[in-house]
Amino acid sequence: MSQTMHVCTESDLDALRDLSIATYRQTFAAVNTEENMNAYLEDAFAADKLLRELRDESSEFVLAENDGRPAGYLKINEAPSQTEFNDTASLEIQRIYIDGRAQGKGLGTRLMQYAIDTAKERGKQYVWLGVWEHNDKAIRFYARNGFYRIGEHAFIMGDDKQTDHLMRKDLR
Repeated sequence: MSQTMHVCTESDLDALRDLSIATYRQTFAAVNTEENMNAYLEDAFAADKLLRELRDESSEFVLAENDGRPAGYLKINEAPSQTEFNDTASLEIQRIYIDGRAQGKGLGTRLMQYAIDTAKERGKQYVWLGVWEHNDKAIRFYARNGFYRIGEHAFIMGDDKQTDHLMRKDLR
């Protein structure tokens, strides 16, 4: 089993979009209506929107491959591209997803470590993220990695207002 990771460029757009849709659907389709899921996927992962995000100098995508095929990805944001705080002392993990067939192979841990190392290299004081309040598996993963709950915010999935826990990991 070989695993690699690289910072995405525009040439990764199609692979990133396909993986984003697939992993989001795997994670949340069973607990959302098909209409809400499709509306969210069409908006959040539209090719033109992802391309703008790839070109954003305050954001970075990292693609993880397992045996030569895309298996997971990470999106991190610095201010002013953060979705909530826009705090120059922080790094946001906006997305971290692993394809179901590649889970349990350490890719999530490697992507998380990349985010933490990047935050430290850039002199950040903390890393933060939002996670759906019912995504127990992800919440446990983040807690194992030193994150703790600091609040919550609304996340809109189609016509469904959901609650995300905001979690933080201090680096100093």
